[in-house]
Amino acid sequence: MDLPVMPPLEPMLAKAQAKVPPEAGVWSYEPKWDGFRALVFRDRDEVVLLSRNGKELGRYFPELAAALREEVAPRCVLDGEVVVPREIDGRVRLDWESLSQRVHPAASRIKLLSEATPAHFIGFDALATGNTSLMKEPFRVRRQALLEAVAEKQWCHVTRTTEDPELGARWLEEFEGAGLDGVIAKRLDGPYLPGKREMVKVKHARDADCVAMGYRIHKSGEGIGSILLGLYRDDGGLQMVGGAASFTAKDRVKLLAELEPLREGDEIREGDPSRWNSAADKRWIPIRPEKVCEVAYDQMEGNTVHGRRFRHAVKFRRWRPDRDPRSCTFDQLDVPLHYDLYDVLES
Repeated sequence: MDLPVMPPLEPMLAKAQAKVPPEAGVWSYEPKWDGFRALVFRDRDEVVLLSRNGKELGRYFPELAAALREEVAPRCVLDGEVVVPREIDGRVRLDWESLSQRVHPAASRIKLLSEATPAHFIGFDALATGNTSLMKEPFRVRRQALLEAVAEKQWCHVTRTTEDPELGARWLEEFEGAGLDGVIAKRLDGPYLPGKREMVKVKHARDADCVAMGYRIHKSGEGIGSILLGLYRDDGGLQMVGGAASFTAKDRVKLLAELEPLREGDEIREGDPSRWNSAADKRWIPIRPEKVCEVAYDQMEGNTVHGRRFRHAVKFRRWRPDRDPRSCTFDQLDVPLHYDLYDVLES
């Protein structure tokens, strides 16, 4: 492989912001795709697909490597997202659960899933085409190069963009139903700066009242590592929906003093193993479902009530002694608008 931009390479990153930047003529806005960030290096028949932290993704997505040979320029370096779309309730949207299952050590499983839940690549930047590096070029130029580098047929796409800040803000709400994660803003005159947080990301921000149904001890052995959260289903069952973590050392000890009295006996339950860290201790301690806490979250995942959970770790805000645990149901959660994935891709 001999390209003007070569791996290893860190992708350009984004810093979080509460609102979509409003300055017209300064920013380009695009949907924030909820998948695996990936850099594509193609030099004719040779294709390398690298994750954000430099790991090779190609072995997990053999069907995508083949598609890239068919649908992107013979020599190019592209930045984008690997996603798995699925039809859900008559609409095509991104499915994080199916995507996360694609990272599997067994070759037979990889082959099976490549056929059952094939991945797509959505490009949102071009770092090089032909013999030319585009890293120092403004985004306006890189965007045009991206449009010329991707021949959309079936598996490879170019993200939709706008320079209208009002439309960008509207996308934040409208497109979540397709499984998107928010909005990204890039400076129209900005170069591509690897590893630098030069983009802006605006994600969905919501709150929910959840039942504290258990906890894990911090890896240091002192205090609470995470609080396990539950919501009541219509059938009366309490379903775990995720956890709140990232407490200060002082708060960890304080929380343990508050939750330990709710233990019933010495029961310790086994949790689901972590796909990303097989050595992580997922055991947890159940407690009586008597305390309610308010948490901040961005979005849910899962297609049915029994499978729904918080997509990312949530932030603990405060205890809610005024709330009845039985009032903590799925009904309180925002339901996103139902947009089809291809509505988002359409320019």
